[in-house]
Amino acid sequence: MNVRRGAAALAASAVLCAGAAPAALADTAPPASPSAPPVIPSGLYGKADPTYDGVWRQSFALLAQHTVGVKPAAQAVDWLVGQSCANGAYASFRADPGTACDDKTMYDTNAAAAAVQALTALGGQDAAVRRTVDWLKSVQNEDGGWAYVPGSPSEANSTSLVISALAVAGEKPAEVRSKAGKSAYEGLLPFQLGCSAEPAADRGSFAYQPVDGKLLANPDATAAATLAGLGRGAAVPPPAEDTPAAPLTCPAPAAADPASAARSAAQGAAGYLAEALRKDGHLTAVTPGADQPTPDTGNTADAVIALAAAGHEQSAAGALEWLKANSAAWAKGSPAALGTLVLAAHATGTDPKSFGGADLVAELNATGPAPQGADTGATTVESEKSGGSGGQNVWWIVGAGAAAGTGIGILLSGRRKKNQL
Repeated sequence: MNVRRGAAALAASAVLCAGAAPAALADTAPPASPSAPPVIPSGLYGKADPTYDGVWRQSFALLAQHTVGVKPAAQAVDWLVGQSCANGAYASFRADPGTACDDKTMYDTNAAAAAVQALTALGGQDAAVRRTVDWLKSVQNEDGGWAYVPGSPSEANSTSLVISALAVAGEKPAEVRSKAGKSAYEGLLPFQLGCSAEPAADRGSFAYQPVDGKLLANPDATAAATLAGLGRGAAVPPPAEDTPAAPLTCPAPAAADPASAARSAAQGAAGYLAEALRKDGHLTAVTPGADQPTPDTGNTADAVIALAAAGHEQSAAGALEWLKANSAAWAKGSPAALGTLVLAAHATGTDPKSFGGADLVAELNATGPAPQGADTGATTVESEKSGGSGGQNVWWIVGAGAAAGTGIGILLSGRRKKNQL
């Protein structure tokens, strides 16, 4: 589920367009010079500059630890709670949490949504979660959706992330409505490519945003929308029953209510992901400067989680094996990447301590403060299987005009820059 994610591109774009100031780069004043090494807070996971992804990577680290039975360090949880503004909002990273947020703070709905998922799972943070949920609801666009930067046009990735966070926190997305009366699902479903989409293989997928009025399939948005449509977050247990993923049903049957329409859309999205993974066992992406598509490890992991959430574990099996063999370099040292792999393993009933020869939990724990308790290993919760239910890499800006021309919105996920890890 990682758009998504901990990103700087939209925030930076808004800075360029609106003149708002980004967060400072260091813990202390005066701010560090561009050539100075980043100051990493003691409670934060990861050693890379946290300016654009501090809250995101922390949230995924804590969520993954909790999911496999590891109790995170208290200072790590405190750091995440302390990143919240008084109104419940989050920026991507606040170097000085003691300074109040103001009209120059670059709010980040993706970071807020990730924090809600982590803090809800950990428990004991009801008041903090409630403030952030209320803030997210307050910045819902009139069309029912959300943007990375509040006030910008809605897009599928942020809308999906917020819906997932709301659902995890106990809200009913179909009942979360904008001032214009549009529900959260009404904000998401228009981004889906329906039965008239061409090529037919793209039917069921979701676009990030329209490009020149046209929806273009985006696997990242599709994986996020699958979870959102199912009312699920990133931490999903293995499915109790396994069924093959199927293409979008055409013509689409009439839905009894928005929640039913969202679930149907999610299954169509899962069908697209399963087919997209079938050829090579992984998704691909075109990165800046590359002539040909390259494997997209982050979105492949997201797709595995989404398919498992939709009840299609076998449809994700090939991609899971590909991740075991090919994700080590991508995930090395990255709390969000390692956390996502732990969640993918958990969703498929796979031992994260033996993932392609790697102990993902130990690697994740090593990126930050030591967890609580003597036993910090993973625990696979098999009872959940019978009972039911990146990262550190920065998003890099690509020119808005060039991006629109290639149909990928105004950003690319930094997870795709494997050499940055």
